[in-house]
Amino acid sequence: MIAARRELLPVRPDGIPEELKPRPQWVGWRLEERDGDVTKVPYTPRTGCKASTTDLMTWRTFEEAMAGLEQFDGVGFVFCSGDPYVGIDLDNCVDPETSRIQPWALQIIEGLNSYTEFSPSGKGIHIIVKSKIPSAVKRAEIEMYDTKRFFTITGHVVEAPRD
Repeated sequence: MIAARRELLPVRPDGIPEELKPRPQWVGWRLEERDGDVTKVPYTPRTGCKASTTDLMTWRTFEEAMAGLEQFDGVGFVFCSGDPYVGIDLDNCVDPETSRIQPWALQIIEGLNSYTEFSPSGKGIHIIVKSKIPSAVKRAEIEMYDTKRFFTITGHVVEAPRD
């Protein structure tokens, strides 16, 4: 068993946007070791076979993903050309002890009209916003994708910062 599994945030279905739930772009995922690193690998709910972020036949409904949760570490949403969404991943920007978000990440969050949640580790932020980007972006602690990727989804919503 991978030690990090014990520290994952459980999925909160009520926190997940209703707008995403009807889309058949859901997968389960498991933490697995690959080349000495721990990574999140997508799986097709019900079949337990590996899913592909480029093959919609391996994706399922939200209900199917949630029903199969006992065999996975979490659920994920696959971004594709047929949806209006961009996923923004902000790594290592949250203190897992206090949930305090670093100022650089808060600035990004506050600048977007988006769904924002804590990543499964509690150390990062996932943002989903309606938009398109010309190509995937990966710079240091920030990644953005609108196709061919999946995001783990926790439903642990980041509340809007208060003054």
